[in-house]
Amino acid sequence: MQTYLEITLQIANENREAAAGVYTKYKAPFLDTAPGAETKSLLVRDEDVQVLHGFSSKEAAESYLTSDLFSNDVVSELGPLLDADPEIRIYEAH
Repeated sequence: MQTYLEITLQIANENREAAAGVYTKYKAPFLDTAPGAETKSLLVRDEDVQVLHGFSSKEAAESYLTSDLFSNDVVSELGPLLDADPEIRIYEAH
């Protein structure tokens, strides 16, 4: 069963390039080191930016949210670019 972690970010247009840079910087480390990580995609819409992570299980997705890579690296770099707290959802595809 595929599990998706969707993080929706409110980022002003002038900060989107910097946010895309954070995505690019951490994509390979995520795929290479996060247990159960399978995919990562950046979805850009006029109203927000979403990062969609694919995992092998719900437990792997939940574990990533408490990992050093997410908490110390990604969140610390994205934090100053956000206009609101991110929305985080986990979905299981059946």
